[in-house]
Amino acid sequence: MSSSPAPSGTGPITDAAPLSLCAREPHVPADRLVAEMVPPPRFDSVRFSTYIPDPNQPSQTEAVRVLEGFAAGLGHGAGGSGKRRLFGFGRAPKKAPAGPRGVYLDGGYGVGKTHLLASLWHATPAEPALKAFGTFVELTNLVGALGFQQTVQTLSGHRLLCIDEFELDDPGDTVLVSTLLGKLVDAGVALAATSNTLPGKLGEGRFAAADFLREIQGLSAHFRALRIDGEDYRHRGLPEAPPPYADEQVTKAAHATEGASLDAFSPLLEHLARVHPSRYGALTDGVKAVCLTGVRPVPDQSTALRLVVLADRLYDREVPVLASGVPFDQLFSEEMLNGGYRKKYFRAISRLTALARDAGKLADAR
Repeated sequence: MSSSPAPSGTGPITDAAPLSLCAREPHVPADRLVAEMVPPPRFDSVRFSTYIPDPNQPSQTEAVRVLEGFAAGLGHGAGGSGKRRLFGFGRAPKKAPAGPRGVYLDGGYGVGKTHLLASLWHATPAEPALKAFGTFVELTNLVGALGFQQTVQTLSGHRLLCIDEFELDDPGDTVLVSTLLGKLVDAGVALAATSNTLPGKLGEGRFAAADFLREIQGLSAHFRALRIDGEDYRHRGLPEAPPPYADEQVTKAAHATEGASLDAFSPLLEHLARVHPSRYGALTDGVKAVCLTGVRPVPDQSTALRLVVLADRLYDREVPVLASGVPFDQLFSEEMLNGGYRKKYFRAISRLTALARDAGKLADAR
């Protein structure tokens, strides 16, 4: 065995077994879902000043300018009482002015949309209890946990609602979100969202969007769209993602890394089907690295979409992923990558690739 020092956070293999995501059955109370509607740890310290626009993409500089002005204009917005209106207390907010009450950041993967959205949240002059930040999935999960009316009461006292990764996957979501955002805008809540799809194109390729055109157009009317062009910064000037490791290397790294989890890929996919996606963040609580053996292409679309949510939560928390099996760019079939959810899958590949690159040092554990 080598006598060279182990990488930071790792040590010799011991008898202590790694964690297992498959052994976890997290239960998340509704008040935690509300309290956690803040930018994820990866974006705790981001600000407009830390966003580095690509000099070849003027739309990035323009987006910063517009968003800084948008944040400054929210200094005297809605907000009701100074407390979160989880139980509907507080004065009714004033009606919002006519016209778009939000901004919508449209662009490809890795151009910094979430960085800008989190910067807007931080820059808005209101206490954290009057600002909410979550992914589209987390927002719909909140409605599921609280009920529609309670969600409206909870969020209508806010000054700003930021929605990351805005996508409509089915007609039910279209009607639900259209109605919810309409009520929040009427209550004076400002909106900001990111997506890879323009508001008027939401749902395209996933269901009969034309049948829900009124709802989709209603959503679009709430936002001023800002196009952000550019290449994926995660690949800009960086080396290619490392190839998968051998099972033995992954297992050894899991045992040598404090706080690492170790799971076989197929059983983990089965476990994800038994855990509601709103709990995937809690599933990774305290996990410092995820080690997976036997990664293979996902077998169906439902499984693939669950894996996308897990990839998002791991990326938010900056949890490196060390894996054996097929490379992450082979997770999804050609049919999936050419279908209606292709943008979700490409985002997951991009994020998992970044996390795999972060995990390279774990493979050197001794």
